[in-house]
Amino acid sequence: QVQLVESGGGLVQAGDSLRVSCTASGGTFSSYAMGWFRQAPGKEREFVTAISRSGGYKYYADSVKGRFTISRDNAKNTVYLQMNSLKPEDTAVYYCAAAISRLVSGAQENYDYWGQGTQVTVSS
Repeated sequence: QVQLVESGGGLVQAGDSLRVSCTASGGTFSSYAMGWFRQAPGKEREFVTAISRSGGYKYYADSVKGRFTISRDNAKNTVYLQMNSLKPEDTAVYYCAAAISRLVSGAQENYDYWGQGTQVTVSS
């Protein structure tokens, strides 16, 4: 029912910035809390950040707090992840996810819809 499509990934150098986007179709975007997760080679998928339905609350993993910013534009059915001061360890496939739940959560099981991911590679 709900489809999420990420875009904006690419190859950057350490210290650079990049913004990835996730656009939703189907459902009611403003009804979903949204999150970003990432999966690096050889590692399990991990939580990055999440945002409440109206954008009033944001939650970040310690590894990205202060460097990454999540935002959303409900009129555009889009959630963004602004990544600054990128590090090689940020290299991963980045996934956006939508949660029917009102809760802003870092738990993957609370998310109902997932995008296909976009690759972010940070070179040193």
